[in-house]
Amino acid sequence: MKVFVKDLAEEFEWEQIVGDQESLYREVVLGDTNRPGLELAGYLPDPAPSRIVVLGEKESRFIAEFMDEVAQRRSFEYLTKKQIPCIVVSEGLEIPEVLIEIAERKNFPVFRSHTKTSRVVIGITNFLDERLAESMIIHGELLRIFGVGVLITGKSGMGKSEIALELIKRGHQLIADDRVDCYHIHNTLLGRTPDLLKGFMEMRGVGIINVPRMFGAGSYASSVHIGLHIVLEPFDDTKEYDRVGIEDKEYTDIFGIKILKMRIPVSSGRPMATIIETAVTNYLLIKSGIDSAKEFEERVIEKIERNRMTGEENDECVTDL
Repeated sequence: MKVFVKDLAEEFEWEQIVGDQESLYREVVLGDTNRPGLELAGYLPDPAPSRIVVLGEKESRFIAEFMDEVAQRRSFEYLTKKQIPCIVVSEGLEIPEVLIEIAERKNFPVFRSHTKTSRVVIGITNFLDERLAESMIIHGELLRIFGVGVLITGKSGMGKSEIALELIKRGHQLIADDRVDCYHIHNTLLGRTPDLLKGFMEMRGVGIINVPRMFGAGSYASSVHIGLHIVLEPFDDTKEYDRVGIEDKEYTDIFGIKILKMRIPVSSGRPMATIIETAVTNYLLIKSGIDSAKEFEERVIEKIERNRMTGEENDECVTDL
């Protein structure tokens, strides 16, 4: 997704000091900011970093107290290069006249914000992290179940939409039907759906349904962090399924982030909504440090050990007789 200076200016309601409408369409390609201490001190690396420049109180004081006009011209000519999107002066501070003169000549966008410098930097970084995040499209259902973002995938015809609808009727929230847009943001996976599809589901034989209107506003959410991946697959009676859960856990790797994967066989008559709710509850227990499979395994081992010890004692009694 392309991001322009215009998007940030509108989002944060910056006051534009220099630049026309055309200047607002400079593209932002890096999700970071530059507090130009070194540049103001005379270090001007080539090429200039393609980041939004933020001038706070420290920079403004340095400019006013330690930089003459020649030094200012040298630094501001550099800080208004083509690859730099814009300059934002925070905390409602005065903008140097030399900067205004150079920016007007180049039609370079300069803004004033009345927000604290740290807030300006955090706001820009968070905004750009989301807009410039790596993304991919996954075909499946995405729901929030007991507060967990659950991605449900499987072959076409497995009944994913029908299972999702049953979960919605039980009070859980739909995020996306059929198309899940997955974004890598702040080392997490955020799932959402395109604006055109928000709140809608496709049901074979019924058509398109509007979930919030049918089941209430609380039945839909715009996004969720994905924590669990459930893969639905046809039941195969020749396949050996893990019935206890003590085998090595499987994970799905998306953008280098691993999320727990559970494979659940689907067959006629299985209450899939209940099974998925149970899987999510078990996932929450595992996250809190309670692993039912390990508890069962430990209990079995303890029982075997107790039986073995009891057997040895019985043998000794027989010998004494």
